[in-house]
Amino acid sequence: MPPVAPRSGDAIFANVERVNAELFTLTYGAIVRQLLTDLEEAEVVNKQLDQMGYNIGIRLIDEFLAKSNVSRCNDFRETTDVIAKVGFKMFLGVTASVTNWDADGTCCSIVLEDNPLVDFVELPDNCQGLYYCNILSGVIRGALDMVSMKTEVTWLRDVLRGDDVFELQVKLLKHVPEEYPYKDDE
Repeated sequence: MPPVAPRSGDAIFANVERVNAELFTLTYGAIVRQLLTDLEEAEVVNKQLDQMGYNIGIRLIDEFLAKSNVSRCNDFRETTDVIAKVGFKMFLGVTASVTNWDADGTCCSIVLEDNPLVDFVELPDNCQGLYYCNILSGVIRGALDMVSMKTEVTWLRDVLRGDDVFELQVKLLKHVPEEYPYKDDE
Protein backbone atom coordinates (compact mmCIF):
# COMPACT_ATOMS: atom_id res chain seq x y z
CA MET A 1 0.00 0.00 0.00
CA PRO A 2 1.53 3.39 -0.95
CA PRO A 3 2.18 5.92 1.82
CA VAL A 4 -0.59 8.38 2.55
CA ALA A 5 0.14 11.82 1.12
CA PRO A 6 0.03 14.70 3.58
CA ARG A 7 -3.16 16.68 3.42
CA SER A 8 -3.12 20.40 2.76
CA GLY A 9 -4.43 22.90 5.28
CA ASP A 10 -7.36 23.68 2.95
CA ALA A 11 -8.42 20.03 2.71
CA ILE A 12 -8.23 19.54 6.46
CA PHE A 13 -10.04 22.81 7.19
CA ALA A 14 -12.86 21.79 4.86
CA ASN A 15 -13.41 18.53 6.75
CA VAL A 16 -12.89 19.61 10.34
CA GLU A 17 -15.78 20.37 12.68
CA ARG A 18 -15.90 24.10 13.32
CA VAL A 19 -17.24 26.48 15.90
CA ASN A 20 -18.98 29.68 14.84
CA ALA A 21 -16.19 32.21 14.21
CA GLU A 22 -17.96 35.05 15.99
CA LEU A 23 -18.64 32.89 19.04
CA PHE A 24 -14.99 31.83 19.11
CA THR A 25 -13.75 35.41 18.76
CA LEU A 26 -16.10 36.80 21.40
CA THR A 27 -15.33 33.96 23.83
CA TYR A 28 -11.60 34.59 23.47
CA GLY A 29 -12.21 38.30 24.01
CA ALA A 30 -14.16 37.54 27.19
CA ILE A 31 -11.27 35.42 28.48
CA VAL A 32 -8.75 38.20 27.81
CA ARG A 33 -11.06 40.78 29.43
CA GLN A 34 -11.49 38.61 32.53
CA LEU A 35 -7.73 38.12 32.79
CA LEU A 36 -7.25 41.89 32.60
CA THR A 37 -9.82 42.35 35.37
CA ASP A 38 -8.31 39.65 37.59
CA LEU A 39 -4.60 40.25 37.00
CA GLU A 40 -4.68 44.00 36.25
CA GLU A 41 -1.15 44.20 34.77
CA ALA A 42 -0.81 43.74 31.00
CA GLU A 43 2.56 42.02 31.37
CA VAL A 44 1.09 39.44 33.78
CA VAL A 45 -1.81 38.86 31.38
CA ASN A 46 0.70 38.37 28.52
CA LYS A 47 2.45 35.66 30.56
CA GLN A 48 -0.86 34.00 31.44
CA LEU A 49 -2.02 33.98 27.80
CA ASP A 50 1.33 32.50 26.76
CA GLN A 51 1.02 29.78 29.41
CA MET A 52 -2.57 29.02 28.37
CA GLY A 53 -1.41 28.77 24.77
CA TYR A 54 1.48 26.51 25.74
CA ASN A 55 -0.93 24.13 27.48
CA ILE A 56 -3.16 24.13 24.40
CA GLY A 57 -0.18 23.60 22.06
CA ILE A 58 1.10 20.51 23.86
CA ARG A 59 -2.30 18.90 23.34
CA LEU A 60 -3.10 20.35 19.92
CA ILE A 61 -0.03 18.78 18.32
CA ASP A 62 -1.58 15.32 18.77
CA GLU A 63 -4.72 16.32 16.88
CA PHE A 64 -2.64 18.02 14.23
CA LEU A 65 -0.46 14.96 13.63
CA ALA A 66 -3.46 12.61 13.63
CA LYS A 67 -5.56 14.61 11.16
CA SER A 68 -2.93 16.10 8.85
CA ASN A 69 -1.00 12.95 7.90
CA VAL A 70 2.14 15.08 7.88
CA SER A 71 5.28 12.99 7.94
CA ARG A 72 8.27 13.79 10.11
CA CYS A 73 9.79 17.15 9.25
CA ASN A 74 13.50 17.12 8.47
CA ASP A 75 14.45 20.42 10.07
CA PHE A 76 13.25 23.60 11.74
CA ARG A 77 12.66 25.35 8.42
CA GLU A 78 10.32 22.62 7.19
CA THR A 79 8.56 22.48 10.57
CA THR A 80 7.76 26.19 10.63
CA ASP A 81 6.54 26.00 7.04
CA VAL A 82 4.12 23.21 7.98
CA ILE A 83 2.89 25.23 10.97
CA ALA A 84 2.29 28.29 8.80
CA LYS A 85 0.67 26.57 5.81
CA VAL A 86 -1.15 23.62 7.40
CA GLY A 87 -1.48 24.30 11.14
CA PHE A 88 -2.82 27.84 10.95
CA LYS A 89 -5.21 26.86 8.15
CA MET A 90 -6.39 23.77 10.01
CA PHE A 91 -7.16 25.48 13.31
CA LEU A 92 -7.81 29.15 12.46
CA GLY A 93 -8.75 29.05 8.79
CA VAL A 94 -5.92 31.38 7.77
CA THR A 95 -2.62 30.81 6.02
CA ALA A 96 0.58 32.37 7.26
CA SER A 97 3.90 32.89 5.54
CA VAL A 98 7.39 32.23 6.84
CA THR A 99 9.96 34.97 6.19
CA ASN A 100 13.11 36.65 7.53
CA TRP A 101 15.26 33.56 8.05
CA ASP A 102 18.61 34.14 9.72
CA ALA A 103 21.80 32.70 8.22
CA ASP A 104 21.84 29.73 10.62
CA GLY A 105 18.25 28.73 9.84
CA THR A 106 17.32 28.94 13.53
CA CYS A 107 15.21 32.09 13.56
CA CYS A 108 12.35 33.25 11.35
CA SER A 109 9.12 35.19 11.29
CA ILE A 110 5.62 33.83 10.85
CA VAL A 111 3.46 36.53 9.28
CA LEU A 112 -0.32 36.54 9.44
CA GLU A 113 -2.20 38.90 7.13
CA ASP A 114 -5.50 37.97 8.77
CA ASN A 115 -6.19 36.93 12.35
CA PRO A 116 -9.70 35.84 13.38
CA LEU A 117 -8.91 36.42 17.06
CA VAL A 118 -8.96 40.19 16.60
CA ASP A 119 -12.29 40.64 14.85
CA PHE A 120 -14.29 43.27 16.80
CA VAL A 121 -11.24 44.22 18.93
CA GLU A 122 -9.80 47.63 19.72
CA LEU A 123 -7.27 48.00 22.50
CA PRO A 124 -7.96 50.86 24.91
CA ASP A 125 -5.09 53.20 25.77
CA ASN A 126 -4.56 51.57 29.17
CA CYS A 127 -3.88 48.18 27.49
CA GLN A 128 -1.07 49.20 25.14
CA GLY A 129 1.34 46.76 26.82
CA LEU A 130 -1.00 43.86 26.12
CA TYR A 131 -0.23 41.36 23.37
CA TYR A 132 -3.85 40.40 22.80
CA CYS A 133 -3.01 37.29 20.72
CA ASN A 134 -0.18 36.09 22.95
CA ILE A 135 -2.00 32.78 23.26
CA LEU A 136 -0.77 32.01 19.71
CA SER A 137 2.87 32.34 20.72
CA GLY A 138 2.24 29.86 23.52
CA VAL A 139 0.47 27.42 21.20
CA ILE A 140 3.42 27.45 18.79
CA ARG A 141 5.93 27.07 21.61
CA GLY A 142 3.98 24.20 23.21
CA ALA A 143 3.49 22.32 19.95
CA LEU A 144 7.16 22.64 19.01
CA ASP A 145 8.19 21.57 22.51
CA MET A 146 6.31 18.31 21.99
CA VAL A 147 8.34 17.57 18.85
CA SER A 148 11.61 18.17 20.71
CA MET A 149 12.18 21.78 19.60
CA LYS A 150 12.70 24.27 22.41
CA THR A 151 11.78 27.69 21.07
CA GLU A 152 11.26 31.28 22.03
CA VAL A 153 8.27 32.94 20.36
CA THR A 154 7.79 36.72 20.52
CA TRP A 155 5.61 39.30 18.81
CA LEU A 156 7.38 41.69 16.46
CA ARG A 157 4.38 43.39 14.86
CA ASP A 158 0.71 43.58 15.81
CA VAL A 159 -2.16 45.17 13.87
CA LEU A 160 -3.80 46.14 17.17
CA ARG A 161 -0.73 48.29 17.86
CA GLY A 162 -0.88 50.01 14.48
CA ASP A 163 1.26 47.67 12.37
CA ASP A 164 0.19 46.38 8.97
CA VAL A 165 0.43 42.63 9.80
CA PHE A 166 0.80 40.23 12.70
CA GLU A 167 4.37 38.93 12.91
CA LEU A 168 5.72 36.35 15.32
CA GLN A 169 9.44 35.67 15.64
CA VAL A 170 10.21 32.00 16.26
CA LYS A 171 13.72 31.26 17.48
CA LEU A 172 14.99 27.70 17.86
CA LEU A 173 16.90 27.45 21.14
CA LYS A 174 17.55 23.71 21.22
CA HIS A 175 16.63 20.76 19.05
CA VAL A 176 16.76 17.40 20.77
CA PRO A 177 16.31 14.78 18.06
CA GLU A 178 14.50 11.67 19.17
CA GLU A 179 16.71 8.65 19.48
CA TYR A 180 15.41 5.27 18.48
CA PRO A 181 16.72 2.53 20.75
CA TYR A 182 15.90 -0.18 18.25
CA LYS A 183 16.73 -0.10 14.57
CA ASP A 184 13.32 -1.63 13.67
CA ASP A 185 11.47 1.38 15.14
CA GLU A 186 12.72 3.81 12.49
